[in-house]
Formats: sequence, structure tokens, C-alpha cells
Amino acid sequence: MLNISDLNIYYGGIHALKGVSIDVNEGEIVSIIGSNGAGKSTLLNAISGFMKPKQGTITYKGKNLPSVPHKVVKAGISHIPEGRLVFVNLSVRDNLMLGAFLRKDKKGIAEDMEKVFALFPRLKEREKQIAGTMSGGEQQMLAMGRGLMSAPKLIMLDEPSLGLAPIIVKTIFDIILDIKKLGKTMLLVEQNAYKALSVADRAYVLEQGNIIMQGDAKEIRANEKVKEAYLGTAK
Repeated sequence: MLNISDLNIYYGGIHALKGVSIDVNEGEIVSIIGSNGAGKSTLLNAISGFMKPKQGTITYKGKNLPSVPHKVVKAGISHIPEGRLVFVNLSVRDNLMLGAFLRKDKKGIAEDMEKVFALFPRLKEREKQIAGTMSGGEQQMLAMGRGLMSAPKLIMLDEPSLGLAPIIVKTIFDIILDIKKLGKTMLLVEQNAYKALSVADRAYVLEQGNIIMQGDAKEIRANEKVKEAYLGTAK
């Protein structure tokens, strides 16, 4: 579904991604793990068209992916950003509707709104609430719901557990698995390596802009070097 080949990205003189190649197949969850500054968010921003690679290709469903953010969304890719970035002065419903801003199918939008409310009952309860008054966990649910409203085939999640209490983190990852059951494909960037590898089919380890390991998520989770560097005792 998504193929990235030999991607090189620079921030000025800093070589942020160094020949990165990854594949995401339809129907799977692929996790990217790595330490702070490894280049994980840079990778997602490049796919979304927010950053221009100096070298390399990004193809989606066999075609070159447009390098303009709204065209990436229209192609069927949704990017749920780090830090949630909800519209704090708008209601829950208005935030969700903004996720569907490129769509014209009113019936489909209404049906997807109900699907989002089924996945996130708390959003239904707070449908008219101003987003900025919600908790961090609720805002993360809203960001995920907004991402689903564009009717994506591929969803990219950037650090969905960031800053959340452990019980909310568990809820978020349970919902990620529920979203997969809806037939969605996911590319997940996450510092909580244990959780990321627990839900993923396959995974890549990104360090200082290089892919240093890739393969079956369970095998990577069992790797002693990965355990020592990323897993520790965190659950």
C-alpha cells in the first residue's frame, strides 16, 4: 500500500533521515519505534507533504504520493499529529466535521460520525463541549476521531500515548485495535515501545535517521538489544 524508498531529509545541515526505506501493507499495523530525535515524526511529516525530501520516493497504491498535504488526505491518508492539535475553541462535533472538510458525501459523513461516536462514546457524551476544556485523553480521542472523519484507508498516528495516564494509554491502544478491525491500515509512531510492539504486525527501529532493525513485531519485542534499549520494565 505505502512504499518509501531511500528517503533522505535534511534540516539545514542536519541529515535527519538517511536513506530510510519502509513498506506498509494493506490491513496491517506497522510501528516505528526509536528514541527522541530518531526521525520518527520527520518520517510522518514527509509522507504528509509537510517536508520535502532531498532524495527518495514515496508511493501509495503504486503511484507517487502528492507532496501537498490536502492532496495526501484526499488520496486516503490521515495524519493524527503528536500533541493532538485539536481546535480548542470549537466543539467536539465541529472538530470532527473539520476532519471531513474535503468530503461531499453528506450521507457518508453522517454514517462515519456515528462510527466515531461508537468507537469513542465519551465524544458522543461531550458532543457540544468546547474541545479546549477536555482532558488530554479526551482530546487524543477527538484527534483520532477527527482523523477517521476523512474516510482514510491509511492512518498515521504520531505518539498517541504522549502525556497520558497509564489507564488512558490502555484505552487508546484498545481503540487502535478496534480501528484495525474496521479495515484500516495504520502506521504508528510511538515512544512507548512495549505498547507499540504489542499491537503491531511488523515494526521498524529508527535510530539517528537510520533503520537499524525491521521485521515481525513479536520478534523485535523479543530481541535482547531492543529490550535493553527501549522496553525496560515499561508496560
